[in-house]
Amino acid sequence: MVSKTDRKLEISRRHKRIRTKISGTAERPRLCVHRSNSNIYVQIIDDVSGNTLAQASTLDKEVKEKHANKAAAKEVGTLIAKRATAKKIKEVVFDRGGYIYHGVIKEVAEAAREGGLEF
Repeated sequence: MVSKTDRKLEISRRHKRIRTKISGTAERPRLCVHRSNSNIYVQIIDDVSGNTLAQASTLDKEVKEKHANKAAAKEVGTLIAKRATAKKIKEVVFDRGGYIYHGVIKEVAEAAREGGLEF
């Protein structure tokens, strides 16, 4: 009998594996991406002090596209890059949150790079 894989379990396993290797500092914080079926959330986190330095999501007023698609991901990526450069953050560590680097996650990363973040 073929058993079906639990996608949420696989994502959480990948995320745990990634987080053992990646940590954000004050000099180089962590750019964390979370995606749900309806929205995209991005945070820049200093793990040493446990503070969120900047955040952006599809729920913000500046983002016109209100869904979890590639167009919205591009807008959220440019918005987080703009907010990070306003707080003088240039270099970050990218945390894809256990998601495969493809589609929406890739669009967020590329838009953040185009906006001036280095990772």
